Amino acid sequence: MRILSLNAWGGTLHAPLMDYLAAADPDILCLQEVVSSAVAAADWLAYRDRDVELPQRPHLFDEIRAVLPGHDGSFHPTSRGDLFDGDKAVPCEFGLATFVRRGYPVIGQAVGFVHRAFSPDGWGPHPRARNAHCLRVFSYDGGFSVTVAQMHGLRDVAGKGDMPERDAQAQALAALIRQVWPGDERLVVCGDFNVLPGSRTFETLAGLGLTDLVTTRGFVDTRTSFYRKPGRFADYMLVTPEVEVVRFDVVEQPEVSDHRALLLELR
Repeated sequence: MRILSLNAWGGTLHAPLMDYLAAADPDILCLQEVVSSAVAAADWLAYRDRDVELPQRPHLFDEIRAVLPGHDGSFHPTSRGDLFDGDKAVPCEFGLATFVRRGYPVIGQAVGFVHRAFSPDGWGPHPRARNAHCLRVFSYDGGFSVTVAQMHGLRDVAGKGDMPERDAQAQALAALIRQVWPGDERLVVCGDFNVLPGSRTFETLAGLGLTDLVTTRGFVDTRTSFYRKPGRFADYMLVTPEVEVVRFDVVEQPEVSDHRALLLELR
């Protein structure tokens, strides 16, 4: 089974992102920073926040679904706010997306907020709402079930250090996982956590028997050349001892976001 986790950056690097996802063709795809709009007419809109302006694909979820026709996708928004077509405000949703190859039945799942709550009337104050999605699938070929959870961790303007909100976020993630995971089978947890390697978040997740693959396998960078700030860790993938890791990689090329993709093959 092949699991891929990636912060899609709102589709800012759209063409290489689409090509990569089609070629990678994972069995389970966990995406953060996905945009979806029911009303946008343009292919590109702009996200604006203070001195930041970033191009975004308002139909990114549907575009990814089109390049993965053999998968079922689900979108889980944290908020609805405005992106801009020139001076025109266009309401769009922002959140997580998960794609599962048909033939891997989803036999359990839960989605919930790990920080704040759904914001229907704007992106909300920093640190903004965040959620997580956990699902349990069965592999007919392998004869086993596996639980996979993904989270987009809160972003704080002060940085990625530990704080009470991140401690509560980790506890909420663990509680969500326990709703789905029976505790005696393979568990994979991934995403853009927005924390440093020594974060207390990993102590909480260790209580589920999870170990991070990024730091324990010597990787020192999960960001691409499009990220020009210090602090090169953001993305993680953790597994329990039941997971037999066939291959794990923090993908350097191609660069399809300001985050690197995390690719796990397991049995």
